[in-house]
Amino acid sequence: MHDDLIAVLPKAELHLHVEGSLEPAQALDFARRNGMEFPFASAEEILATYEFDNLAHFGQAYQLNATTLRTGQDFYDLTYAYLRRVHADNVVHVEPVMSPQAVEARGLRAGMAVEAVLAALEDGKRDFGMTGGLMIGCQRNRGPDEGLAMLDQMEPYRDRIIALGLHSMEVGFPPAPFRTMFDRARDWGWNTAAHAGEEGPPEYIWEAVEVLGVDRIDHGVRAEEDPRLMALLAERGIPLTVCPLSNVYLKVFPEIGAHNIARLLRAGLHVTVNSDDPPYFGGYLNENYRQCAAALDLSADELITLARNSITAAFLPQAEKAAHLARIDGVVRAAQATPAQ
Repeated sequence: MHDDLIAVLPKAELHLHVEGSLEPAQALDFARRNGMEFPFASAEEILATYEFDNLAHFGQAYQLNATTLRTGQDFYDLTYAYLRRVHADNVVHVEPVMSPQAVEARGLRAGMAVEAVLAALEDGKRDFGMTGGLMIGCQRNRGPDEGLAMLDQMEPYRDRIIALGLHSMEVGFPPAPFRTMFDRARDWGWNTAAHAGEEGPPEYIWEAVEVLGVDRIDHGVRAEEDPRLMALLAERGIPLTVCPLSNVYLKVFPEIGAHNIARLLRAGLHVTVNSDDPPYFGGYLNENYRQCAAALDLSADELITLARNSITAAFLPQAEKAAHLARIDGVVRAAQATPAQ
């Protein structure tokens, strides 16, 4: 339902982990060119491991595959391949996140990876006309002190990074202890976001909003459990970067038909659709739109609203947002002028 509209709608991706865009075939290629021992001989063998019980279980597969990323060329090729792939889905703006701490934990230099991803984003702008910017994510399970040290390490790139995020496992790692780090990032002029309300409770969303003062909530689907929180998010227009297929694969919802993204949207929340880690979770951005439209009976107007939300929630100057929104309006006018087949 509405597949043709989804295919042509310009849209932004605001919740995508760089290393989470690693396709099985790419992992094998990187392992070979880096002369690594790797426990899989085929993409099929890797895909067979993609049945996850929870976020921690997923993290094991994610981290193993990420060990194949060893050089700046690997990070550049990974990022550029993602941009080329989503350009075909009419993605016009991207805000991928990467974790310097994870790169350093593998014995690599975080700056090398950051520079490579930034270079790929620049080339994506040149080759595909995409706007975009890099977000840096703090691994909350490593604690606030290490987060501050990571931020210090990123200071040379402060003028080239658009935002700070808080990610990794939620349960047991609430947002509030990271307040100093978020205050510093804001002093640098960075935007802010935090994973909250995926596996963690609504209280984590409250902390992210009221203590960290974030501009966006990543996931946020458990806000529905707290009517007062729902009212706050709607009143302030705080965007939620929802990842429907990811939520199903990680057992946040039993199936896509049980997902609450349509209810959140219809309750007046600023909801966006994203893919999170697409090779692991069954699809890139348009596949998330398609499955939600089919399972949740989203109307054409609601799909257009989701696309527009993705632009208005982006960390972009108003003039660039206006240009992207005008592209959406042009596509909608063209679609409305075309007689239904």
